[in-house]
Amino acid sequence: MLIAITRLKEKSTDDRARCEEFGHHCVPVSPLAARINQDAISRFVMDTNQCVFDCIFFTSALPARLIGPLLSSWPRVIAIGPQTRRELKNFGIDAEVLDSFYSRDFVHYLGDWISGKHIGIPRADVPNPDLLSSIEAAGGRVTEVRCYSLFPTREPLHLENADALLFTSAMSYREAVWEMRSDLLLVAIGEVTAEAMKRGNHHPDVVGDGSLEGTLVALNRFLDENAGAALTKRK
Repeated sequence: MLIAITRLKEKSTDDRARCEEFGHHCVPVSPLAARINQDAISRFVMDTNQCVFDCIFFTSALPARLIGPLLSSWPRVIAIGPQTRRELKNFGIDAEVLDSFYSRDFVHYLGDWISGKHIGIPRADVPNPDLLSSIEAAGGRVTEVRCYSLFPTREPLHLENADALLFTSAMSYREAVWEMRSDLLLVAIGEVTAEAMKRGNHHPDVVGDGSLEGTLVALNRFLDENAGAALTKRK
């Protein structure tokens, strides 16, 4: 099966190798692009190297790739998922990974340790007030650094040869320019993305656990359970 996966053009991933492990091929499609804020990154790196933070929470792989090679020292580091951890590992940074793939579970993961700690979060210019308020409610202090902005490309997604379309975020779904086909399998990487798709009247056939690997597991389970209706890869 050929899966079109919504990815930033600026984001380097190992999607192809991971999809092949599950018996599929993939192609990136880009409803969003990133505008990098170098000044914000420089300030965050300087603060981190000067030991301002007790913990850094990387909520996606792109900040890890932008910031990781610039750090000379770091505190406790948390990654939202295995892809982000792999990015950090490339620069010699060992990171813990949340038990789930949702930032809402960050405070629960840290438990009582978070009280009195200063948390640094480099992220996209996409508000997440619930995360910030949960850290403060648990007695932590947070500095959010918006190191890049996302904007829609407005370019139609090339899905002519795709058997499935996998949306990796709610924003990538909302901003995508695409045409639905009756034979196109719709996949959401997790429940937040799935809810956005349902609100847009595109109910996903498959919903993952927030990670690509978990989504591919769910996809293969769906295909096994619906073998008669399974899509075949086009020649």
